[in-house]
Amino acid sequence: MSENEERAVPSVLTGENPAGHDSEIHIEERSFSKCLRNFGAFMKRDWGRILLGMLVFAAVSAVVYFSANTTDSLSAYTAEEYEVGQCADKTVIATKSMKATAAYPVEIEEGEKIIKKGFPISEEGLLKLRKLSDVPVTIDYRTIGNSIFFLVLIGALWIVLFSPVILGRRAEMKELILESVLFIMSFCIAAFAYKSLIFQSQYRISVVITSTLSVFLVAILFGQLSAFLYTFVLASGIFVATGFQPVPFIFTLATGLSSARIMRKISKRTDIVFASILQAVLAEVFIVVLKVIFNDDFKDCFLVLPGVALNAFASGIFVLGLLTPLENLMNTASVFRLMDLNSDTNTEVLQKMQIYALGTYSHSTMVAQLAEAACKKIGANALLARVASLYHDIGKIEQPEYFTENQEGETKHKHDSLSPAISASIIKSHVKKGVDIAKKLHLPRQVIDIIEEHHGNGLIAFFYAKAKEADPNVSVEDFSYSGHPPVSRESAVVMLADTVEAACRSLDSPTPERLEKFIQTLIDGKINGHQLDDCGLTFRELTLIKKAFLQILTGHYHSRIKYPNQKDPDEPKKIEEKKDSENSGSVENRDAAKNAASETAAAVESGAGDGEETVSDSTAGESIVIHETTPEDEDSDSEPIVIQDNSDGAESASDDGETPADGDKNDDADDNSDSDDESKKKLMEK
Repeated sequence: MSENEERAVPSVLTGENPAGHDSEIHIEERSFSKCLRNFGAFMKRDWGRILLGMLVFAAVSAVVYFSANTTDSLSAYTAEEYEVGQCADKTVIATKSMKATAAYPVEIEEGEKIIKKGFPISEEGLLKLRKLSDVPVTIDYRTIGNSIFFLVLIGALWIVLFSPVILGRRAEMKELILESVLFIMSFCIAAFAYKSLIFQSQYRISVVITSTLSVFLVAILFGQLSAFLYTFVLASGIFVATGFQPVPFIFTLATGLSSARIMRKISKRTDIVFASILQAVLAEVFIVVLKVIFNDDFKDCFLVLPGVALNAFASGIFVLGLLTPLENLMNTASVFRLMDLNSDTNTEVLQKMQIYALGTYSHSTMVAQLAEAACKKIGANALLARVASLYHDIGKIEQPEYFTENQEGETKHKHDSLSPAISASIIKSHVKKGVDIAKKLHLPRQVIDIIEEHHGNGLIAFFYAKAKEADPNVSVEDFSYSGHPPVSRESAVVMLADTVEAACRSLDSPTPERLEKFIQTLIDGKINGHQLDDCGLTFRELTLIKKAFLQILTGHYHSRIKYPNQKDPDEPKKIEEKKDSENSGSVENRDAAKNAASETAAAVESGAGDGEETVSDSTAGESIVIHETTPEDEDSDSEPIVIQDNSDGAESASDDGETPADGDKNDDADDNSDSDDESKKKLMEK
């Protein structure tokens, strides 16, 4: 065995592989560096969300700490107001246990009634009352630790619930800010109110819980799903603020879910008032049900039931006052903002479209009808799709003459004098211009996204094919839209409605059967072009969308029977054109007859010598005059035979020079008539 082989054997037998070990180290280093890069990218992308979460956690933790170190003195009473033997005007209950001290040699147990309303105050009770008023409570780090640990769990729950997987979209920063402010507000109110004597009962604390106000605002501004998810976060926060009491948690959860559900059907601002009345009734029902479940008495119902009802109704009134400023500040696509945009067609941009790009405006209104009907079928936001459809082509206003729908009556297309590349760039630019105009108009972000995505990154096929004829190596990217394929169902529906409406205008004989096949072809084209990969539409929903489109377009392109005595407005024009064609045909026939007469005359001259024939157009009612001279009647005074061709096709022969004394001439005329008939037949055949 060679020396090299001997060296190689131990490494093989022992499993040592220096080269492999080095590669493992390099892989670990690359993995670690990759993790660092990913973490850095995450921090760079979501630093605002991380900072917001830290601020919320710090604020709520401060409330927990402050609440744990306060006593019932926060209820605005002092021990100097009372004396021994005086009847107490309120009941004071100790919320914490306190040990005896030299200054106050009395011990207080948690839940102990220090003084009772309507009963005289004892000396010991007054001493305990002073102890509660003057001596701060010993810091209970265990309670603080439990609360903070639970707040960490709430933060994790918040992140999970508002992730794109569950929410279906990336939560907006302004949405998280509003929810954080509402969470801190509700947490503070519940925590400090629970320390007061009036709301120390877990049923009475329900009177000041602002779940209805918070969920109403979130549902209107950011949608029902966000409101549902936020309810669980808010209820968990109330659970911590009220000392982990079950009744406030369940009440907050019930009122939040019902509020989100009620907000689903509102369409007018006045509907909020009726929604708040309904929520007030439901809040009272929830309290009664909770008392029955936990087997509690109904002694405090005179305070709790009116209180929760007033809370719910007042929440609706506050929402009405706060909604308009929040809509303008956050620029959200709330139902009321969308209703305003949909109903107000007198905005400057839409009026400009009606004046300078009427074809585009007509197209947009039709797309709005299609998109709205389709979204209703699949349960998407129909109002958002309708508004986005009305504004999706506002970028065409600056150059309307370069788009086909605005060129009615023009014989020459604007793109005929341009190269395909320049034409494609003009067509593509309307998307970017539309986004810029929408931002200037301060349209909601969701509407702007649909404007940006309604063409995706699809190919401008007409100009691409035209350019490819001149240069087979032309780049596809140069003739493709620079947008992103739709990421929401509403955006995808608007894209399909835009394509279908524009394409069906060029369809001949748009019968329902042809429309259905054509729509299916267009949808398949978008699927094959990967334009619907990120929108979340299912094949079942695509079928419903196709049916909705077909229903609208069938009604739009319907056929009707003619009314009695209905006249075609173009009928006089058609009659005029028919006469002109007939006259031109008659001139052509007359020229042909003249040519035939000339040929016949030449033939007679060459064949008969002295014979002569003259032919005029018989089809126009003219006379055919035949004059033939023979040796036998050379000296006769007979007139030429005239054969009249009447307009109705009848023919007659007469001899103007015939008299009773001219018998011989009549015989000669009869012979001439026979020969004349034969000549006429030949001429007519020619």
